[in-house]
Amino acid sequence: MSEQLTPAEEQALQRAISQPLVSHIYTADPSAHVFNGKIYIYPSHDIEAGIPFNDNGDHFGMEDYHVLSMDNPDGSATDHGVALHVKDVPWAERQMWAPDAAYKDGKYYLYFPAKRADGIFQIGVAVGDQPQGPFTPEPAAIEGSYSIDPAVFEDQGEHYMYFGGIWGGQLQKYRNNEYGAANEEPADEQPALTARVARLTADMKQFAEAPRDVVILDENGQPLLAGDHDRRYFEGPWMHKYKGKYYFSYSTGNTHFLCYAVGDNPYGPFTYQGKILTPVIGWTTHHSIVEFEGRWFLYYHDSSLSKGITHLRSVKVTELHYDEDGRIKTIDPYGK
Repeated sequence: MSEQLTPAEEQALQRAISQPLVSHIYTADPSAHVFNGKIYIYPSHDIEAGIPFNDNGDHFGMEDYHVLSMDNPDGSATDHGVALHVKDVPWAERQMWAPDAAYKDGKYYLYFPAKRADGIFQIGVAVGDQPQGPFTPEPAAIEGSYSIDPAVFEDQGEHYMYFGGIWGGQLQKYRNNEYGAANEEPADEQPALTARVARLTADMKQFAEAPRDVVILDENGQPLLAGDHDRRYFEGPWMHKYKGKYYFSYSTGNTHFLCYAVGDNPYGPFTYQGKILTPVIGWTTHHSIVEFEGRWFLYYHDSSLSKGITHLRSVKVTELHYDEDGRIKTIDPYGK
């Protein structure tokens, strides 16, 4: 992992297909939604926390959330300021990582992961009257929640939360929704770890069921294997629907791809289809996909504004296209 740009990366930046939406703060992990005819983006707010880099991601020391909005994806972004701070969340101590948001019955819900005082991630929810917040957190984390990267998808009146990330996200420590300190990633020839999905209760504040595995199958109908690092799930789930099909997309983590798989219902299984985005400058890659006025857009991030500092990222957007068979056309963020 580089903390400064190589000559090749410097050249790539000159070809970048999009620029940071905001430059006065660092933002990452954008979850984009259309509320009230505008696009609202719920990103992480990167800061320089002064923590050395490690594989657990401790250097990602984010403390709060800002909400951005855009009248359209071709325009400028407005920063609405701090919507929620970790000091206001009774159960959380640190590391406010990638959030998401949802709307139901006049209320907006901000879902977020954070570490408890014992260093274990859980997922919480905060409620607001406006899409930009401020949000008031529930006093306790969602019962039965764990790991990171909540993404909430609405389908036919029901809301489903997808979540989970390995390595620093701790997903490898869980089997059958139970934590085990001795658990690690499966061997290469075993089925890969998967994201989790759970339907939410009517009040949007709890799981209505035990989380299930989000199984991704290969072209032969077999689960992707743990050693298939170019295709297997690592973190950053997202769900969208296109022409009646369910598109589950995610990051492969250490191979730095955004990939997707397609299924027939919100629970899957999903069959791997291909790559959405090739690697960005910086170690992490994380995204969302949203439709606005008949066009589709990919919100993503890279470390271009910070000149390659992995934990100081910037949110970007580019248009996304499908072919006649519903396959997403792969995007190169630097226009090669």
